[in-house]
Amino acid sequence: MTVLASADQLVAARTARSRYRSGSAEPTSGVAAGLTQANLIAVPADWAFETLLYTQRNPKPCPVLEVIEAGAVESALAPGSDIRTDIGRYRIWRDGELTEEVPDATAAWDEHPDLVAFLIGCSFTFETGLAQAGIPIRHQEIGRNVPMYRTNIDCTPAGRLRGEMVVSMRPIPAGRVADAVQISGRTPAVHGAPVHIGDPASLGIADLGRPDFGDAPDVRDGEIPVFWACGVTPQAAIMASRPPFAVTHAPGYMFITDVPDAEYIV
Repeated sequence: MTVLASADQLVAARTARSRYRSGSAEPTSGVAAGLTQANLIAVPADWAFETLLYTQRNPKPCPVLEVIEAGAVESALAPGSDIRTDIGRYRIWRDGELTEEVPDATAAWDEHPDLVAFLIGCSFTFETGLAQAGIPIRHQEIGRNVPMYRTNIDCTPAGRLRGEMVVSMRPIPAGRVADAVQISGRTPAVHGAPVHIGDPASLGIADLGRPDFGDAPDVRDGEIPVFWACGVTPQAAIMASRPPFAVTHAPGYMFITDVPDAEYIV
């Protein structure tokens, strides 16, 4: 059954996209609460099949919500949107190197009009359920971006694409970990249940206080670090595989859709 957004939710989503289109930027965890957010990776057409295959072979970190064909810039998940302008920050990659972080990616699409864009599920989607259950979302509470880490878990390669899984981390009170697993597990289309609970070293994370993306966490007494697969994983693949050109969102600055989170709950 299709779940429709409320009028207030649609206003919140469209207001946020309008702000970003005008040049504003903010980490989007908690923005337009209850509506699905998405990661972005856009690649030239001759890399699109391998990117799609990579996401299919690695559905936990790379769950595809939509593919926007070359020549198109409007998302079906947000009618009237423009994928080139409606994210707060974009990253421009050349030969696997991050060369720019910009508020508007129109010039990138002008340079490569054959870009195929993939919108990939985001763990911010299940944060609504965590918050409703009274589980703290620490990065929201303290006004920081969610911490994200490269791991020692290799993704399954696809053609020229390879790389390791990226995870996001949320400190969860020990007595609520099982609840967090159950709640997030109801949304397999947006990463689902955690991939690891506890010791960061087993994921190859040497220092929890120094994430590869996002901001440092605030882990308090009685809390356990819980790690979810993250849609920044394609950016690790860009760094490892070095395609000639790519556009992504900046980690934590997501594309906000008009689709309720409830649409992805099973």
